[in-house]
Amino acid sequence: MIIRIVKLEFQEDKIEAFLQHFESVKWQVNQFPGCQGMKLLQDSKDPCIVLTYSQWEDEEALLIYRNSAFFQGLWQMIKPWFRVKAEAWSVNEYFSGF
Repeated sequence: MIIRIVKLEFQEDKIEAFLQHFESVKWQVNQFPGCQGMKLLQDSKDPCIVLTYSQWEDEEALLIYRNSAFFQGLWQMIKPWFRVKAEAWSVNEYFSGF
């Protein structure tokens, strides 16, 4: 399993558009083959900062998603709304107390 964390910072006038669009695509991401679940987190002090936290079967499943027409279309749509370049990490879980 691999965990993918992506930090997205949106322009103030675009965050609502992103959140509305996210509502329409969240299940397509969550149910994409190889995805074991996803969360969207919003910063408590700066609502323009959101993080996606997703779990994937393996690196290959994540790459298939990232290369999919669905992801490419989604990314093309939201990328102009960023106020800074997105940051992303692929991590392995070391400990979970949940």
